[in-house]
Amino acid sequence: MLEKLIRKYCQLLSLLMAASLALMVLLVFTNVVLRYAFNSGIAVSEELSRWLFVWLTFLGGIVALHERAHLGTDMLVARLPVGGKKFCLGLGQLLMIFVCWLLFKGSLDQVRINWTSTSAAMEVSMAIFYGCGLVFSVSGALILLLEFWRLITGQLTTAELIGIRESEDVRHQETPEPESASKARSA
Repeated sequence: MLEKLIRKYCQLLSLLMAASLALMVLLVFTNVVLRYAFNSGIAVSEELSRWLFVWLTFLGGIVALHERAHLGTDMLVARLPVGGKKFCLGLGQLLMIFVCWLLFKGSLDQVRINWTSTSAAMEVSMAIFYGCGLVFSVSGALILLLEFWRLITGQLTTAELIGIRESEDVRHQETPEPESASKARSA
């Protein structure tokens, strides 16, 4: 049930990211046209685009963490027995949960410090800008805790024990086609 809730949450974040990207493109394009054609511009365009980009990056990190879409190498872990893979995955998850805690603590401090500070162009609280770290750290920690729970209760398949993607071209849990097979087919 929690997995389903996280999946829906990530779908919502994906929609927010698409809307943010569309708004960024619209703001920047409109500002460029206004500057070159009419020698004017939208005052908040650059700052809002920068804020949207930062939020887009952190929200994308949450979705990528859930989908195990971060790139990495499994050269060592893939050669380990199942117990070694479980140990490495668990250790990695615990370290990432610790990093989420550090990010949460640092972001919370920044939100508190900047609560009354306002941005230059939009004149809104800078706490909103630093809040993306809070959202990422809490969301990321929940996803990692769920995955760690699945690991220690034996709910993960052997294919799920490697928590990264080796290549952007290969979907997670697929094995890349051997180079010799693709050469033989093209010949």
